[in-house]
Amino acid sequence: MPQEKIFGRETEIKILDSLWKSSEAEFLAIYGRRRVGKTYLIREYFSKKQCVYFEIIGQKDGSLEEQLENFIKIFSKTFFNDLPLRTPLGWKEAFELLTTEIEKVSKSQNIVLFFDELPWLATRKSGMLQALDYYWNRFWSRYSRLIFVVCGSAASWMLDNLINAKGGLHNRLTKIISLKAYNLKGVQQFLAYRNIHLSHKQILDIYMVFGGIPYYLKQVEKGKSALQIINKVFFQTDGLLYDEFDRLFRSLFSNAEENLLIIKAISKNQHGISREDLIKLTGISSGGTLNKRLRELDSAGFIQSYVPYGRKVKDHYYRIIDEYCYFYLRWIEPFKKKGMGAGKEYWQTKGKTQAAITWAGYAFETICFKHIDQIRQALELQAISCEIGSWRFIPPKGKKDPGAQIDLLFDREDGIVTLCEIKYSEKPFVLEKVDAKNIINKMEVFETHAPSKKQTLLALITTIGLKSNIWSEELIQNVVTLEDLLKF
Repeated sequence: MPQEKIFGRETEIKILDSLWKSSEAEFLAIYGRRRVGKTYLIREYFSKKQCVYFEIIGQKDGSLEEQLENFIKIFSKTFFNDLPLRTPLGWKEAFELLTTEIEKVSKSQNIVLFFDELPWLATRKSGMLQALDYYWNRFWSRYSRLIFVVCGSAASWMLDNLINAKGGLHNRLTKIISLKAYNLKGVQQFLAYRNIHLSHKQILDIYMVFGGIPYYLKQVEKGKSALQIINKVFFQTDGLLYDEFDRLFRSLFSNAEENLLIIKAISKNQHGISREDLIKLTGISSGGTLNKRLRELDSAGFIQSYVPYGRKVKDHYYRIIDEYCYFYLRWIEPFKKKGMGAGKEYWQTKGKTQAAITWAGYAFETICFKHIDQIRQALELQAISCEIGSWRFIPPKGKKDPGAQIDLLFDREDGIVTLCEIKYSEKPFVLEKVDAKNIINKMEVFETHAPSKKQTLLALITTIGLKSNIWSEELIQNVVTLEDLLKF
C-alpha cells in the first residue's frame, strides 16, 4: 500500500523517517487511545519497505504459553518459511532465538521488530520486561540497523512500565510517539480518500460523534448525511458503536468499573468538575487510587485535566474530551436503559431537539479546544505569547453578584485579553438582544473579578459565520468559523 494513505500524521512520519535513516539502533514507543491507528501507522510505514520486518501482536488475556506459541509462528514465518518449530519455554529463550537470526542479517539491511499491544504480552508473571531489558541492553542496542517498536493502547501501562520506567529500560527509548485522534482536517482528508466528500458542517457533525478515530470513521457511508450515519451506527443494535463503549473500557483498564464511574461523573458536568466534587460523586477517596484512575483516563485521551484561568495550580478540574464517550453517555446509554427500539429516523428527529442542540454546543466547544492553533492563526496571535484557558466565576453563597462562564480566552502579552464566545449554529449566527446582554454581563463580571486588568476584546467562534446587526457590530471584534478550523 502506498504511503499517501497515511493521513494527518505529518509529525509522526518525520519521526519514522528519522528512525529509518538512522545509523544507530532505535527504540520507539508509541501509545494512544484504542482504535486511533497506532498499528496501522507502524505497519503501513515499515512493512512495505525493504527490510526484515517482524511483527507480533499481544493476545488479550492470553496465557504465557499462548503468547509464546504466537511468537514462534511469526518467528518461523519471518525467518524459516513457516517451518514447524518448538515453542520456547519463556521470553528469554524466545529473544535468544530472535537475536541469533538478527545476527545473520546483512549489516546493510534494516531490521524492524514491532511488538504490538505490549501490555498484553508483558503480563505480570511472564518475565517479558526483564528479558526485554536484558536483550535490548546486552545485544539489540548494538545493532546499528535495528528499529525496535513497541506499541500499546493501555497508555498508563506504557507510561508506568516503559516510558517513565525506573528500571533497566529507563532512558533507553530513543523516540516516543503519543498518537492522537485526527483533527477536523485529518477527518476531511480521510473521508475524501474514501471518495466521501461532505460539507464542512457535515464533517463537523460527524466529528462531534465519532471523534477523529479512523476505525470509527470507516463506518461513514458515501451518499448518506451525518444524521443518517449516526442513526445507523449508534442507535441500531447491529451498529458498530452501539456496544463499543463497554468493550473499549474493559479492553484498556484492569479496573474498568472505577474508570467508568469516574468518566460518568465527569460527563454530568459540561463545563468540567473539580476534584473535590468528583470525590463526592464517585465515593472514591482522594489519594493513590483516584490519582491512578484519573491518570489512566487522561493518558488514554478520554478526559483532560486543567486548571481554570486565575486559579491556583492545585485546583485541578476535569472534562471529557473524547467525542464518542460523551455522545454515548449523553444519548446511547439512556436510550439503551429504556429498552427502546430505534426507528430508521430516530436521530433525524432527536438531532433537531433543544437537548441535542445543547449537547452540540458542548461538543463544539470541546472541538475548539482541540483546534487552538487554528483559532490562534485566525485571530493572528501566532507571534504573541498567550496564556490560554477558560474562566468561571461562581459568586459566594449569600452574595447576589452574577456569575459568568467564559468558554475560552487568550490572555495576551500585548496588553489584551481576547474573550471567546463559542456558538454552535445550523446557520449564520444571529446575535440577538438577549445574547448581547448576556455577553456584556460576562465581560463586566470578568473585568471585575478576573486577575487580569487588561483591555478585553470579544471574538466569536461559530460554525457557519455571523449575520451582522447592531449588536454584533458593537460587541464582536473577530469571527472564527469552521472554515478556519479546517485549514490545517
